[in-house]
Amino acid sequence: MSENLEIEFKTLLSIEEFSRTIDYFQLKEEQFFTQTNYYFDSADFQLKKKHIGLRVRTLPNNAEITLKIPEKVGLLEINDALSIEEAHRIVESATLPNSGNVYNKLTNLGINKDDLRLIGSLTTKRAEIKFPQGLLALDESWYNEQHDFELELEVDDAVNGKRDFLALLDTLTIKESPSPNKIQRMMLSSNEKD
Repeated sequence: MSENLEIEFKTLLSIEEFSRTIDYFQLKEEQFFTQTNYYFDSADFQLKKKHIGLRVRTLPNNAEITLKIPEKVGLLEINDALSIEEAHRIVESATLPNSGNVYNKLTNLGINKDDLRLIGSLTTKRAEIKFPQGLLALDESWYNEQHDFELELEVDDAVNGKRDFLALLDTLTIKESPSPNKIQRMMLSSNEKD
């Protein structure tokens, strides 16, 4: 089982800041990969009410199902690896697995996996750079006719991580624009469409 504490700092970027960041780190097109997140919740948003996120993520060569639960600092991430085929079956049938760490945690939280349905998706083109401070991700995302850009720094320590993140923004001459996480942005944009 993969269970870890995710601590990340993020900011939305303008297209100009995104381009400048690509240039600064000399990123090449082949360093980017595409991933799609498929989000699940119940009709009455049981997960959203608890600030929990559930997604199936497909990557070029593998997939995973992830449950994110708020902690005092960061988010507890519970992951189960999936094959691409398993992920597509889950998304197409909107039926979650009957076993695994995510299933067990949902059950412990009193959430019936059969109440959960696909609520939306978001596709991201991402480049990642490993730094001593943590993992930097530069994202371009599409969802519900929206298109945005984001910079994330995933760290092990919240205090030092925040300092390092602000120093990075200063180096890149980017003003912090705190962003809701991807599931929140996707859901806000789908509410705007209704």
